[in-house]
Amino acid sequence: MGKNEAMKKLEEKIKTCRKCPLGELRTNAVPGSGSYGAKIMFVGEAPGYWEDQKGLPFVGRAGKVLDELLAGIGLKREEVYITNVVKCRPPNNRDPTEEEINACSPYLDKQIDIIRPKIIVPLGRHSMTYILKKFSFEPEPISKIHGKIFEARTLFGKIIIMPMYHPAVALYKPQLREELEKDFKKLKETLENLS
Repeated sequence: MGKNEAMKKLEEKIKTCRKCPLGELRTNAVPGSGSYGAKIMFVGEAPGYWEDQKGLPFVGRAGKVLDELLAGIGLKREEVYITNVVKCRPPNNRDPTEEEINACSPYLDKQIDIIRPKIIVPLGRHSMTYILKKFSFEPEPISKIHGKIFEARTLFGKIIIMPMYHPAVALYKPQLREELEKDFKKLKETLENLS
């Protein structure tokens, strides 16, 4: 089965999932979007209001920031893959619970297996914690390790993990936008060194 077929099947599963209570509360599940052949995979925490309405990741205000950051390093969202650890919106945009993350994370694991990205960029502390633990690293506060490179070994080769602040941080702490821009420049250099 090719990548496209495997991802389409997985997306259908996600759209009908009822493994946790969020499945009853959502308008739309948000599997992810972008290229199935992407070298970079961005992993947010959970969908917000607009994502829930449209069934697409990062389409609200934080999504505009992400688009600007991508454009700043010459990338379009169609060239990367964007998803979340949790695929349905938690009520009032609260943080996802451990139960929700545990129920939903096998979908993310499968997406990583199908896409086989060279670089995974966890956006925010919940996705950073999940991804780092998955690859046997010890999570630290995001303020300490954003932009840092972790090299993970997988069955399909090396994956670079580069945690970053969630783009929403630029909306309520504008001084951190500069940190995000610096981390994105480093992401661009890291990608160029892989090619």
